Amino acid sequence: MAGLDAWSEPQGDHIWAAACAVSLSDLELKESAVVCERIDFPYVAGFLSFREAPSALAALERLRTKLDLVLVDGHGLAHPRRFGLACHIGFLAAVPTIGVAKSRLIGQYKEPGENRGDWTPLVEDGEAIGAVLRTRQRTRPVFVSVGHCVSLRTAVDYVLRCTPAFRLPEPIRLADRLSRVFHAKGARPDASKSHG
Repeated sequence: MAGLDAWSEPQGDHIWAAACAVSLSDLELKESAVVCERIDFPYVAGFLSFREAPSALAALERLRTKLDLVLVDGHGLAHPRRFGLACHIGFLAAVPTIGVAKSRLIGQYKEPGENRGDWTPLVEDGEAIGAVLRTRQRTRPVFVSVGHCVSLRTAVDYVLRCTPAFRLPEPIRLADRLSRVFHAKGARPDASKSHG
């Protein structure tokens, strides 16, 4: 499985995307890839996929590991058009995906209990579009939604398996850290790398 994250400067014209393949049994990093590309799509609320997906897909393509699941830093069905970044990535890469976001984009929910594993449905127009999941005791929850070819219950289970020590799933946390490290180093489009 892998984690995927893309990061761009608020006023910049480049995006850094990182993919980190891990072993589900121990969440150890097996392989990683990072790309830096020029942004071709302006920031438009609700259309983040068009800005981040090309670079994110390029990072995924650099992995040699055969992937059976990708955790995406972003929303899946929990999106105004029911097709967020995790849906785009899953459909275009033909791999099951789960969206894990740090904040709510749409929907209403009741606060889950304070214990790890407590969750409540995220609902919009009477439809459960995601889960508000507590991955660490007494920390802010994350917003989990189906991306592609998984059920919501399965998505919640996988996110819990990937959060033994931190609020965010380890594959996404690794990808976030990698993209930020390359940004800090000033890596530009000609510095795309793959790490085995």
